[in-house]
Amino acid sequence: MIIDKSRVESIVSIFVTVYPHEISALISSASSFFFILSAYFVVLPLRDEGAISLGLENLPVLFVGSLCLTLVAAPVSTLIFSRPNLSKGKALVLIHRFFSLSLVLFFILWVLSTPDNSSVNTKETDRVNSIVKHELKLAVNQTASASSDVWKTHGWLYIVVRISMFLWQVALLNLITISSTWARVIDVTDSESGSRLFGFIGAGATLGQLFGSLFATGMAWLGPYLLLFSALLLEFAAQSSKGIHKEIPQHPEELTPIRKSDPDHTNGDDGQNETSIKTSSPRTTGKHQIWVIFEGLQLILSSSYLLQVALFLWLSAVISSFFYFQKVTIIADAVASPVGRRKLFAQINSVIAVFILSGQLTLTGRILTTAGVTIAICSLPFVGFLNLVALAVWPSWIAVAISETLRKVVMYVVARPGRELLFTVVTQDEKYKAKVCIDVIVQRLGDASAAGLYKLLFSTLNGKASATSLFALPVCFVWIAVGFNLGRRQTQLATMRAASSRLAGS
Repeated sequence: MIIDKSRVESIVSIFVTVYPHEISALISSASSFFFILSAYFVVLPLRDEGAISLGLENLPVLFVGSLCLTLVAAPVSTLIFSRPNLSKGKALVLIHRFFSLSLVLFFILWVLSTPDNSSVNTKETDRVNSIVKHELKLAVNQTASASSDVWKTHGWLYIVVRISMFLWQVALLNLITISSTWARVIDVTDSESGSRLFGFIGAGATLGQLFGSLFATGMAWLGPYLLLFSALLLEFAAQSSKGIHKEIPQHPEELTPIRKSDPDHTNGDDGQNETSIKTSSPRTTGKHQIWVIFEGLQLILSSSYLLQVALFLWLSAVISSFFYFQKVTIIADAVASPVGRRKLFAQINSVIAVFILSGQLTLTGRILTTAGVTIAICSLPFVGFLNLVALAVWPSWIAVAISETLRKVVMYVVARPGRELLFTVVTQDEKYKAKVCIDVIVQRLGDASAAGLYKLLFSTLNGKASATSLFALPVCFVWIAVGFNLGRRQTQLATMRAASSRLAGS
C-alpha cells in the first residue's frame, strides 16, 4: 500500500508548523520514540514489581549499582558513535538492536528463574503472590532480619535476574536508547526548528508510553512474556531510526512552511540555512580509539555551558529519585498483590500519557516559541518543589497519582523539549559524546547521590518517608537558579549562531 505523501504532510501540518524537507526526519523521529517508549513501558511494571519483591530497603542500593553499570556502558556507546567507518545512523540502529536482543535473553533467564518455570499457571501464580505478599510485609518493617528473610526465600538465580533486569532497564535501556536517539535528532535540527518540531516528536514518545502502558495493563498476566513483545518494539525502533537524516531543500517552495497560515514562521530561511551549513569536524581523527571513551567527559569539563547543563540534570535526577522512592514506598503499602501493583503502575502511566499527548500536540511548540527555553526548563523544579510538599502532607496513592501526573506533564510537554534545545547550540562532537555522558552518567550520579542521602535520612527519621523528602526542598531552589542562568545562556548562544549564519549566507 502506497501512502500519499501530500496527505501525510497535510495531517502533520494540523499539529505542527513544518517544512516539506523536514517531513521525513520528523515522522521517523516520532516513530522511533514511539517504539522506544512503547518497549520501555511494556516492561516497566514488571521491573518495578520485581524490584519491590526484593525488598524496599534495597532500592537505594540498586540505584548505586546502576551507576556502576552506567560508568562502563556510557563510554562504550560513545565509542560506537566515534568509529570513523560507521555512520551515526548505523550506530544508532546497532544500539537499538543490541538492546532488543538483550530483552530476549532476559526473557529466557526470567522464565528459568521463576519457580517451576511457570509464570502463567494460575496455581503457581497464586503461590508466588502469597510469598511476595509475605515478603512485602517484612520489607515494610525495614528491619535487618526482614531483609535477610526476603533474600533467602528465593534462589540465587531469581535474585540475580531481577537485580540485573532492574539495573539493565534503569541504567542502560531507557537512558542510552533515548539519549542516543535525541542526539541524532538534534544533529539534524537547530534551535529554531527544534522549537517547532520537538513537541510533535515528543508526542510520538508519549503515544508510545500510552500504548505500552495500556498493553501492560491489559496483558499484565503475561508476566515475562512482555519482554519478547518489548524486544520486537525495539527492533521497530531500529528500523524507524534509519529515516532520521538531514535533507537539504532542493526547491524554493520547500522553504515555505506547510502551515502557511502561521504568521510566526513564514520566513524560515535563516533557520534552514543554519541547519545546512552547521558542521563539526571530528576531533577523534588520528586518535587511538581507547581515548575516545574519555572525550565526552573532556568536552564537558572544558565548557562552562556544558558544566551548567550537567549540574542542571544532576539536580533533576536527585529530586526525581527522591520522588521515586516515595512513590514505590506508598504504592507498596497500598497494594499487596504483584499483579495489582503492575496494573496500578500501568494505569497511572496510561492516564499521564493522555495529558502529555494533548499538551505536546497543542502547547509545546507555542510555549517554546513564545515563553522561551528559560521558562520551559525552570517549570520542572518549581513543580518538583510542590510535589515533595504534597506527598509529605498527604502520603497516599491518590496523591502519588496526581503528583506523578503533574510532574510528567510538565516534564514532557515543556521541560524535556526545552532541555533538548540546550544542545542545539553546541558542536556535533558535543551532541554525540558530551550529551550521552550528561544524559547517562550524570543522570545516574544524581540517582546514586539521592539514593545514598535518602537511605541515610530514612534510617535517621525511623522510616518516615514523608519527612525524608522535605530535606530535598532546598535543592529545588538551587535547581531553579541554575535553570534560569542556563536558559539565558542558551538564548544568547542561539542568537549568536543565527546572526553568524545570516552573515555567512550573505
